[in-house]
Amino acid sequence: MKNVYDVFMERGFVEQATDDEAISQLLDRQAITCYIGFDPTATSLHIGSLVPIMALAHMQRQGHLPIALVGGGTGLIGDPSGKTEMRQVLTREQIDYNAQCLQQQLSRYLDFGEGKAILLNNADWLTKLNYIEFLRDIGRHFSVNKMLAAESYKVRLEKGLNFIEFNYMLLQAYDFLYLFKNHDCVMQMGGNDQWGNMLAGSDLIRRVEGKTAHSMTFPLLTTSAGHKMGKTGKGTVWLDSRLTSPYEYYQHWINTEDEDVERFLALFTFLPIEEIRQTRGLADVRLNMAKAVLAFEATRITHGEEAAVEAWQASSRAFQPQPVAAGLFPTSTIPRKESSGDLSAIPSLEKTRLAFEKGIPAYELLHETGLCSSRGEARRLIEQGGVYINDVQVLSFDDKIDMQHTDAMGMIRIRKGKKKHFLIIVK
Repeated sequence: MKNVYDVFMERGFVEQATDDEAISQLLDRQAITCYIGFDPTATSLHIGSLVPIMALAHMQRQGHLPIALVGGGTGLIGDPSGKTEMRQVLTREQIDYNAQCLQQQLSRYLDFGEGKAILLNNADWLTKLNYIEFLRDIGRHFSVNKMLAAESYKVRLEKGLNFIEFNYMLLQAYDFLYLFKNHDCVMQMGGNDQWGNMLAGSDLIRRVEGKTAHSMTFPLLTTSAGHKMGKTGKGTVWLDSRLTSPYEYYQHWINTEDEDVERFLALFTFLPIEEIRQTRGLADVRLNMAKAVLAFEATRITHGEEAAVEAWQASSRAFQPQPVAAGLFPTSTIPRKESSGDLSAIPSLEKTRLAFEKGIPAYELLHETGLCSSRGEARRLIEQGGVYINDVQVLSFDDKIDMQHTDAMGMIRIRKGKKKHFLIIVK
C-alpha cells in the first residue's frame, strides 16, 4: 500500500527532502505530525499557496496530523525568501486581522475537528520571547557564515539585508523546535525558497534535542508559459470568493495551457493518479474535457460543490458549451448532463434597448463594462485583435454594437482575450 510520501512523489509535490528513504520509512511505520507555515500579509491566500494546502490535505487523508501555522509573529518581521526588496511592514492589528481571515480560509480544505488537524498562530509564542534568553539559548546555535550562504539571504545581500530580516531564519527554526517539543511535530514542509530556513530548523532540533526532524520542499511552480502560479496578466487569483469569484476562478483553470493539464490535475485535485495519466496524448475535444474536469474539481475544492456547479453551468451555457467528461474521469463529480445554467455567475451589465438603437462604438462599450480601464486601452486592445463579440473578432475600434448583436435571450457576449468574459443583458 502506498504511503503519503509515495503519493507526493507520483503527483509531483517533492522538490527536496532531508532523507527520502528515512521519511518514507517513518511514514510507513506510524502516523506523524507535520506543519506548514502561511504568511498573513493579506486577507486571503492565492493559488500559489494551493500546493502546500493540498499537501496538508493529503497528509490528513492518509491519517497523519497536519498543523497549519499562521505566521502572525514572523509576519511582523517579513520573510526575505524569494524577495529582492524588503516587504512592507504591517501593523500588529493588520497582521492579527489577516491571520483570522486565513484561519477561516484554511478550514475549507482541512477538517480541524478534535484530533484531526491543528490551527496555530506563532504570535502566541514568538511575541512573548525574551530577547536575551533567545540569543543565549537559540542564537548561539547559528553560524553567521552558514546563514549568509543560504540562497534566501544571498539574493538580498546585493540590494541590502537589514538586521530585522536577518533574524527570520532563527525565528522559523525556533517555530519548528517549538512545535517539535509541544506537538511532537517531526516534519516541516514548504516552498523550495524556504529550504535554508527549514534545514536550520531540523539542525536546531538536532542540536537542542538530539533528535531527528525532517524537512521537505515543494517545487516553485510556474506554468508552461513561464508565469508564476497565483499571478496572471489581470492580477492575482485569490482563494477568497470576494476577491476572485468562483466563476472567475473556474475560468482561470479551464484556460490552463495544454502542457500543464496532467501536472495540475495531479497537484490540485484528489482524482486517482491512474485516471489523471489518461490525459497523456489527449488533444482537441478530449483535452478540453480534461480541462473542464480540472476547473470543476479545483473550484469544488476551494468554493464548494454548489459554486462549482454554478460556475460550470454558467461557462457551459454562455461560452462555447463544454462536453461532459463522463468516462474519461469516472470519479470526477462534474455534472454528467448539460444544463440551462445560471448566468448570474458571469459579470454582467443591464442596458435598455433604446441605448442600442443607434449602436454603441465597441471601444466605448468595452470601457463601460470595466473590461478596459480607459477608452484608449479599449481602442488598443481592439486594434490588437483581442476583443470578440459573440465569438466574432471585432475588427475596428468604432464598430457599432446594436440590437443585431443580441441573441434570442436578449444578451450580447463580450470576450476580452482568451479568458475574460462579460454579458450585456438588453432589457
